[in-house]
Amino acid sequence: MFQLLKTDPSSKARLGRLTTPHGVVETPAYMPVGTQATVKAMDPRELREVGTQIILGNTYHLSLRPGMDIIRAAGGLHSFMNWPGPILTDSGGFQVFSLAKIRKLKPHGVEFRSHLDGSLLFLGPKEAMEIQRTLGSDIAMAFDECPPHDAPMKELCGAVERTMRWAKECREQPRCDGQMVFGIVQGGSHAALREECAKAIVALEFDGYAIGGVSVGEPEPEMMKAVEVTEPFLPADQPRYAMGLGTPAQMVELVARGVDMFDCVLPTRVARNGTAYTRRGALVLKGSGYKADFQPIEADCECFACRHFTRAYLRHLLNVGEILGGRMLSVHNTHLFLKVMAEARATMAAGTFGEFRREFVANFRPSRRILSARNLAL
Repeated sequence: MFQLLKTDPSSKARLGRLTTPHGVVETPAYMPVGTQATVKAMDPRELREVGTQIILGNTYHLSLRPGMDIIRAAGGLHSFMNWPGPILTDSGGFQVFSLAKIRKLKPHGVEFRSHLDGSLLFLGPKEAMEIQRTLGSDIAMAFDECPPHDAPMKELCGAVERTMRWAKECREQPRCDGQMVFGIVQGGSHAALREECAKAIVALEFDGYAIGGVSVGEPEPEMMKAVEVTEPFLPADQPRYAMGLGTPAQMVELVARGVDMFDCVLPTRVARNGTAYTRRGALVLKGSGYKADFQPIEADCECFACRHFTRAYLRHLLNVGEILGGRMLSVHNTHLFLKVMAEARATMAAGTFGEFRREFVANFRPSRRILSARNLAL
């Protein structure tokens, strides 16, 4: 299912190929987030045009709306949303712990109140895997507990213990034909907990492994540390997925640390708020400085927005509340994230990834106005 094609001599970066029932994913890869069976502001044709290989859906949200009866009747998530390519589904664990204001931990899952209508719900390993089986995703995620970055040690240890126990339950559940299941490693930025959790999850022999509990409000050095202390304990011949990350520069740095897959809501979320990403950082296009700026968002960008519209026009659309403004920024931002990963793959194949990494990270200036990806996902 996963082929490791080449490793970078200057870092831990890896060039790989993941084969799924709905197509091949060249790694490292960015996955646009389609939480509720759509990548916000973009249609499947646009996603294909900007180079999307695989998208992400969410167990929690889809189980509430439209519900599994509708998706089952539609023939699965691929058919329901008319997306022919691979889909990875999150287990819903992060949403349960972040959205539910009232919840109660049980041995086999979490009892909580819906963030929509307050109804009493239960989600655990068995339920999460059953939902993902109905969705028919190519990659299903194990149900885990994602504690906040500043959780006290006792709470963090409890989350790790439950994550390991629930992973075993997930591993025992049936899956749909061809479906892969990835285990998730928790432990905050504590090296010993990360090692303990990683070893236990790897021993269960999942099809791939995710580094969870990152981009949950912690400073960037702690996020990098969490990945660095986890990566040595993950198998070299299986895919590695950093959940909820990150900016283009963060993705490049994490590719250099041995990560193969990413998802992040930033491209479309900040687009709807009037921000465009470029290779040098973020532009807040609603600002008056762009009122008569007739350049494209980024020179030499081949996306539809940059080929057809100027910053001045897009600023106008954003400031008068026209939907097209947010849509075009979503197209551009998603294209950029995918393009950066494509360049990482190309430079690894050519043996020049180290040079690409140094240049890209040196030129990229992060915006203080953009919050962490996971916080934005709420």
